[in-house]
Amino acid sequence: MDAMDKLDRLKRKIRVLSRLVFGRTAMVLVAVLLQVAMIVVGSNLLYKYFAIYYMAFQIIGLIVVVHIFNEDTNAGYKMAWIVPVLAFPVCGIVVYLFVNFQVDTKIMRIRLDSVNTQISRHIRVNEEYTDRIKNEPDGEINIAKYLYSIGNFTPYYGNECEFFPLGDDKWEEMLKQLRQAEHFIFMEYFIVADGVMWRSVKKILEEKAAEGVEVRFMYDGMNSLVNVPFGFYKKLAEKGIDARPFSQIRPALSTVQNNRDHRKILIIDGKVAFTGGINLADEYVNRYERFGHWKDTAIMIKGNAVKSFTYMFLTMWNVAGKRNSVPEEELNKYIPDYPTDECLFDIDKDNDKLRSGGFVIPYGDSPFDDERVGKQIYIDILNRATRYVHIMTPYLILDDELIQTLSYAAVRGVETVIIMPHIPDKKYAYLLARSYYRKLLEKGVKIYEYTPGFVHAKEFISDDIRGTVGSVNLDYRSLYLHFECGTYIYNNGCIKDIEDDFQATLEKCQEITIADCDNYPWIKKTLGRIFRLIAPLM
Repeated sequence: MDAMDKLDRLKRKIRVLSRLVFGRTAMVLVAVLLQVAMIVVGSNLLYKYFAIYYMAFQIIGLIVVVHIFNEDTNAGYKMAWIVPVLAFPVCGIVVYLFVNFQVDTKIMRIRLDSVNTQISRHIRVNEEYTDRIKNEPDGEINIAKYLYSIGNFTPYYGNECEFFPLGDDKWEEMLKQLRQAEHFIFMEYFIVADGVMWRSVKKILEEKAAEGVEVRFMYDGMNSLVNVPFGFYKKLAEKGIDARPFSQIRPALSTVQNNRDHRKILIIDGKVAFTGGINLADEYVNRYERFGHWKDTAIMIKGNAVKSFTYMFLTMWNVAGKRNSVPEEELNKYIPDYPTDECLFDIDKDNDKLRSGGFVIPYGDSPFDDERVGKQIYIDILNRATRYVHIMTPYLILDDELIQTLSYAAVRGVETVIIMPHIPDKKYAYLLARSYYRKLLEKGVKIYEYTPGFVHAKEFISDDIRGTVGSVNLDYRSLYLHFECGTYIYNNGCIKDIEDDFQATLEKCQEITIADCDNYPWIKKTLGRIFRLIAPLM
């Protein structure tokens, strides 16, 4: 083993240790130790008063349970808190109070509300778009109304789309588009890690910054624990890149661990936008093998729909910068008011993978608006499907509503197929997913696992007519706790490309049967069922 391999192994060990010490695990461990300490101390020193103290915590626990029960949130999420609060009152209460009563998140909510209110005044609905959507034969006006009413996410016609079936493909086009930047580059990613991919991107960003192109780069602050140095943004600033961490985790128990920026957005000159599941690390482009072959997808949009991604980026950028508004000059500079719905840019006519037609609606999701946008889009696609719904997701941690919706689609004759990883990145998440398999299979849902490795794509395709590609996983963290994004696509030629890739991927998968579920090791089945008690918290 050479020195570089030893260094990489050491770094990975440090990353794991950092996650344990400074992550949610540490908070839970501290709470558990408090629970144990109370029992030990009570048994040995305060046995006369232990029952009184413990009863006091039980009463407090009941009060907390009443509060949880009356929260306006998912029933499964409530139960995941009620069980530990009642079973282990000291531990459960401490963790619940720590996670749910956070000053930092309340301040962030206020900032988001303020910025969103400001931006909503700049967004105007194109009446021509609305009239055209009303005439679509598949009831698309309803999803368009929903997305606009809850987040000012407007539909756009006249855009070009390109689907990328692998991170390797997106990476190549991404570098090409970055080299063509003339005015500004905005990037917002959940993960950035040193490697071939990031170095190739960073090199171009530095070159463009030296040419006078404005470059802004935002990454989730969790990277400061595991992937980049704590002052990473300062090093980028030295190269002319205006960088900003979102909710940076410091070497102490943080109060903003739950609500991470899980989005993947790249915007170039207001002309081109990328989104999907692909982060800035070598495993996403198969330059570093972690869990077999990494299957991920992304989409590129050229046209006026890029405006919505720019709004999303500027919102998060200013909130991360602790501002309550976006400077008006930025809105005017980066989001020009185009006079028509046509694509005003010089599209690469030699690119035979660019598709036109239909409309697209870029959308975002926030844990602070009490609206589960990503989940509602998935449910809408499932409920309106007439022939098929095809799904790729790395995780399958479902609430009752999603289980019922998936089951209902299959029972009424819609071909409902889910592709999952065969080599998981998180074993506990895979065991959880397996705990849902049998019930879904019994209802007629088909489940396949990608034999070569890990699926990280997040996509729904239905009836050759509609679909979505983005960052939203089928798990509680994506659906309820993270900042997410995606693109809803209707009647654009790239839907066929996505479906063709789904079918090609299916050929590399193994089908899971009820017999497979019966023969699955009992210890793993038991662990999966136990994990379901706290699935919404994982």
